Amino acid sequence: MNNTNRILTYCLSVLLTATNGLSEEKQQAADLPTVAVHVQTVQESSSHAQVELVATIQAVQQAAIAAKVTGTITELPVVLGSRVKRGDLLVKISAEEISARLLQAQAQLDQAKRNLAREQKLLKKNATTPETVKSMQDSFAVARASVQEAKAMLAYTSITAPYDGVITKKLANSGDLATPGTPLLQLENDTRLQAVTAIPESLINQLKQGDSLSIQVPSARITVSGTVAEIAPSIDPLSRTAPIKIDIGYDTALKTGQFARVILPVNPATTLFIPGSAVIPSGQMDKVFVLEKGKAQLRLVRVGSRMNDQVEILAGLSAGDQVILDNNRLLVSGQPVTVNP
Repeated sequence: MNNTNRILTYCLSVLLTATNGLSEEKQQAADLPTVAVHVQTVQESSSHAQVELVATIQAVQQAAIAAKVTGTITELPVVLGSRVKRGDLLVKISAEEISARLLQAQAQLDQAKRNLAREQKLLKKNATTPETVKSMQDSFAVARASVQEAKAMLAYTSITAPYDGVITKKLANSGDLATPGTPLLQLENDTRLQAVTAIPESLINQLKQGDSLSIQVPSARITVSGTVAEIAPSIDPLSRTAPIKIDIGYDTALKTGQFARVILPVNPATTLFIPGSAVIPSGQMDKVFVLEKGKAQLRLVRVGSRMNDQVEILAGLSAGDQVILDNNRLLVSGQPVTVNP
């Protein structure tokens, strides 16, 4: 017998063995007792999924109050939680050098004013030149600007509230040295709040300014409605998200810094759900028995989300399949079954 005949003979024997094995399995399943089961027809359903985004409650208006001049704090009439009105005094700074500069500038202005008046009288008597008068006018203008500058600097020693709000941080006390740019207080308008979060790039096109979203604040045990106020025009390349801000209504239970959840609805999708009793865990796989021509047939499935007693089926079943709901743990594929009403 040549090699070709040997190979053909071997393949034929393997095929006959496999066929006999399958026949034996079918015969064994057919010899098993008939099991009474309940079945349910798989139907497509529309799922209205939603995404929860972690957010933080913030004030729309918040300002870090800092000094523009260097000096000692002499008055700080507010404490944490103080409510202030626009224009109320927040910080008073003592800066003697600025006061001295104002006195010096005022004296120079008075002198420049007298010099200008004298030269103007002399010009009428042709005792001076127009150029000299013009020089005195320039000196007067410079002295006047110096006075205005000193007054502006002196005004910086009194810091007032830019708007109505509440003091949420106090970073200095009377007697401390205030330096330009160093925050002294934090002022927030807690009557205008917003939820700040970041939305995944896959969902960014589903939102637009003016959309209404639901916001849950667990610590306050409330759910409020918000309006999308700002959406970042670019995506963060590291997190693949875009910051958004959602204006929310005033509520006394809301505080800045609170944890919140933004409920973002996504486009509805058609999916399959079956009762959880029909799904049999099997290691890293899940299996389901379906009814076909009076027999139980095994199907391997891939499951998704679970809602109550329903399991989402991502692969392995089709609409119209009849899944077996009970007495399915010991079933063998091909075993005969009867359907209970």
